[in-house]
Amino acid sequence: MGGPRRLLLVSNSTLHGGGYLGHCQQHIKSFLGEKVKRVLFVPYALHDRDAYARTAREKFESLGYGLDSIHESCDPVEAVRKSEAIFIGGGNTFRLLKALYDNSLIPEIRKRVLEDGIPYMGSSAGTNVATVSINTTNDMPIVYPPCLQALGLVPFNINPHYLDPDVKSTHMGETREERIRQYHEEPDTPPVLGLREGAMLLVEGDKATLQGVTGARLFLRGKKPTEHEPGTDFSFLLIDSNSLTL
Repeated sequence: MGGPRRLLLVSNSTLHGGGYLGHCQQHIKSFLGEKVKRVLFVPYALHDRDAYARTAREKFESLGYGLDSIHESCDPVEAVRKSEAIFIGGGNTFRLLKALYDNSLIPEIRKRVLEDGIPYMGSSAGTNVATVSINTTNDMPIVYPPCLQALGLVPFNINPHYLDPDVKSTHMGETREERIRQYHEEPDTPPVLGLREGAMLLVEGDKATLQGVTGARLFLRGKKPTEHEPGTDFSFLLIDSNSLTL
């Protein structure tokens, strides 16, 4: 039986001074609730998938949820089809997206989340692949996926780990804001939500709300970026992104 899409898109897995997913564990419990008993973990963004799965399993078990890692399944597609909830962890976004394509998981995850209504959680790279494309990732292209188009669970892009310019820095490379502006110099590019570390976006059906302890910076093509605090209603980003650009 299907239901509205439910997404928890987290900027980062670890916040300075805390442990793995420690800064968002209450959000996770509230998001998954009591109906979900087991979570399907996707560790494809890191090379050592066994170690990554152990870390994730320890955390989710401490929250009262069982965890199955998709890399341990002999049939990843069937694992997605049977899953109660999906969590895609962070790491290298290019490596992650390539593995999703290699294992024919893009359409299966989209169906489970958008049609069947199971909860989807992503952190960092897992948040990147939930969007239109991975064009606004911070990662190096260490491998080549077939294309940069991602899951498209939302009609915009996210830049996790968004960093504000350091006015005291002598570094002369582009700032994150400048790189996003370069992206928007290309035609028909969707909005980009810069999620600072400690921030996350909760999507429930047609409602999107900024949560966490830090804010976000929103970039719309042809417009000045805007600042937003936790609690901001970003539901307007869930409509056709073409109507938000110039």
